[in-house]
This record gives sequence, C-alpha cells and structure tokens, in this order.
Amino acid sequence: MPSSAESALQTVELSRRKALMAALGLLTLPGAGFAATPPASSTVWPQALPVPGGVGRLSLGPSAQRPVAHQGELPLLVVGDVIEWTAIVGIPLSSAPGEAAITVQLPGGAQRQIPYTIVPKRYSEQKLKVSPRTVDLSPEDLARYERERAHQETVMATFSQPLPASLRMRVPVPGRKSSSFGLRRVFNGQARNPHSGMDIAAGTGTPVVAPLPGRVIDSGDYFFNGGTVWLDHGGGLLSMYCHLSAMDAQPGEVLPTGARLGAVGATGRVTGPHLHWGVMLNRTMVDPALFLA
Repeated sequence: MPSSAESALQTVELSRRKALMAALGLLTLPGAGFAATPPASSTVWPQALPVPGGVGRLSLGPSAQRPVAHQGELPLLVVGDVIEWTAIVGIPLSSAPGEAAITVQLPGGAQRQIPYTIVPKRYSEQKLKVSPRTVDLSPEDLARYERERAHQETVMATFSQPLPASLRMRVPVPGRKSSSFGLRRVFNGQARNPHSGMDIAAGTGTPVVAPLPGRVIDSGDYFFNGGTVWLDHGGGLLSMYCHLSAMDAQPGEVLPTGARLGAVGATGRVTGPHLHWGVMLNRTMVDPALFLA
C-alpha cells in the first residue's frame, strides 16, 4: 500500500495531469486512455540507454490518440497517455554510433522525423581456442540451422495487441549472471556474433517463470538454443528462454507474471546448465538488464 506521503503526491500529480488535459481540450475525450492513478515512482522501465544493444525512449508529445511510429519499416512500441506518448526503440547491436531517427505518422497522413543519437559502448571480448569440430557445422547441422532460422524469423516478426501494461520485468530465474549481454567471443581467431541475451547460472530443473504477462508464441527444440520458449508481451516486445530441460507452456497459452514456463537445462550447444534469456523490441535483441529494477 502506498504511504500517506505517496498518496498525497499521487493526488497532486493527478490534479496536475487533469489540468493539463483540460488545457489541451482532452479531458472529456472518450477512450483517451488516461490512467486514473499515476505511477507512485518517477522511475520508468525500460531504462533509457541509447547505445548499440540498448533502448531509446523518445517523447512524441501530447496527442488525443496513440501515435504510430516506425524505425525504418518496423513498427515501434508506443506507451503513455494523451498528455505524453513515448516511443520505446530497440537499438541493434550492429548499429554504428551517430545520428538516427524514427518516423511518426501524423493525422492526415503527414510524417515527421524524431532524431536521436546513438552513443558508443565497448562490450567485452573473449578469445578462445577450441576444437574446430565444436564451432564448424556439418552440412546436416547447417541445413537444420537454416531451417530453424527461417522459422524463428516468423516468430520474431510478431507485433500484437493489447500493449503491455507495465515494462518492468522480474528476473525469470534466481542465479548468478554468468555471461553478459554484448560479449563477443572469438573462436580460433574467428569472431562470432555478440551475445544477445543474459545468461543466468542455475541448476538443471530450476523453475523458469514469466517476467511479465505474455502469450506463448513458440516452443521447440532447436540446434543452438535447445529447448526454447518465446513469449509475446504485446507491441513487438518479446522474450525468449533457451537451453530448457523442460517446456511447460504450449503455444497459445497466456501466462501471468510469475507463472512457470519451463526449467533450466543444458540442451542445445552449451557446456553447462544455465538459462539464456533474451528480450526483443522491434525485432532487435536488447539488454534485458534495462528492464530490471
């Protein structure tokens, strides 16, 4: 329960927002999406970190309707209310630092560009010497991987309604973070793609739970990822859970926060039990830590 001080602050904030809505002529608009109680904290999720692999939060200003925004051809998650809308932008790890922009659709069909700056970030690199057969795929394994990649691309293209009510996530499994997002491994002098998720070390069989409400949109056993479950949280916000020893949720199921979806394992191409947890925005893997308290 909020304290009396928090309740007073909420009341003041609610009055301020109502006054602003009235000034904008939006107070009596039906279905405007105005929240009856503002957040008790000014902290917002995900945290803004405009770096490759990070998240941008771009203000779209006030509007009677939720704006439509795109990064290139990809739709963006837009949250907020009639006082202020915000586009949540996933920034690819492959992005070069510098100027970028999103496009916002205006009433009547016009468009406007909202610029932002991607700042540099240096991720760790790990150089390893391993047996060639552990990194070079056989023709059969390569063919399987290509088939699975085509299927995964259809899963990652999901963009659905309703939009998530909250973007603050809980950790899906307790444990030590064993590999950081963005880590680049170099095997035998050959650079691999940067690590696109968070690895959490935990024993085989440890329950894995949904960090936000979501609908299961895919589950299966994949060459690299092993037992995998994908959740759709709405608006292009997806999450994936890999190397599972058990998959307890089936496509079509809707899970509340904290519901079990599987168990930690060592399936796929791994050296030990752990959970690989990935978070995706506008078909871009971003750092899950930005969604955690």
